[in-house]
Amino acid sequence: MIDKLLQDLQNKFGESIHAVEGAKQATLIVSSSILVELSKYLRDSSAYYYDFLANITAVDYYPENRFALVYNLTSLPYQTQLTIRVELPVTNREENNLPEVPSVSSIWRTADWHEREAYDLMGIYFTDHPDLRRILLPDDWEGFPLRKDYEDAEYYHGIPIKGE
Repeated sequence: MIDKLLQDLQNKFGESIHAVEGAKQATLIVSSSILVELSKYLRDSSAYYYDFLANITAVDYYPENRFALVYNLTSLPYQTQLTIRVELPVTNREENNLPEVPSVSSIWRTADWHEREAYDLMGIYFTDHPDLRRILLPDDWEGFPLRKDYEDAEYYHGIPIKGE
């Protein structure tokens, strides 16, 4: 299945799409520049109909200056699953230099909350997201706690938060 899908997508979107060799589940690596168009095609194509975005997971490759997003798609009518991975290199890991990727919340409504969680905890910025703000932490929280280089704060508004 992955070979036919890969060939179809490469014909439509170019050679920038690659399959992960030896993966237990069909996995494609794609560029963030084609993510939205590719997602629409995978959702709307009668050959694939990936109508459900089950999850988005953010990955931190610290100490490297790169992140990745992993999208788990399901076609409920065809009972198939597909994983898409988008690599996000950054020049540095500073808080004002967040990796960016376009939002797919206009394609799958579940992306709204998944993208907010990835933003809140990992610091991935989703362009064109309708309401990108923290979802689990207070608005004034500093840093992104799931990054591997995150250092726990000792106090929050004068209250000790670091347990011994």
